[in-house]
Amino acid sequence: MSPQKTTQTMKPATAAKKLGVYLEATPAEFQEGVVSRDELNSLQADPPEWLRELRRTGPHPRPVVAARLGVSISGLARGGVTEALTTEQIEALREENPEWLQRERETQAEVQKEAERIKAAAESRRRS
Repeated sequence: MSPQKTTQTMKPATAAKKLGVYLEATPAEFQEGVVSRDELNSLQADPPEWLRELRRTGPHPRPVVAARLGVSISGLARGGVTEALTTEQIEALREENPEWLQRERETQAEVQKEAERIKAAAESRRRS
């Protein structure tokens, strides 16, 4: 007899991270249960209203905030942003464009250029 396959599950925190949402803002039943791989796929393919609303207005986890502001997560921390932000708060920060945000965007751009330079150098070495 072949062993029966068990359903792969994950903690709500892992599922929230994969969905790109802030766990504490999700419904209680999501936070208190476990999420199967099939349920996660279903949530990604056809998000319920609560998930669409969270993605639209937040609060957003720090990786999402950082991406929307064009900075690193470390840059957020250096700028004093340690909590989840709503879309409205992110837009306000963009409009305000404080000095720390300008500096961190410049740093992020330099990091990206350096990564591209290294990738190009590796590509040219591989071709030679």
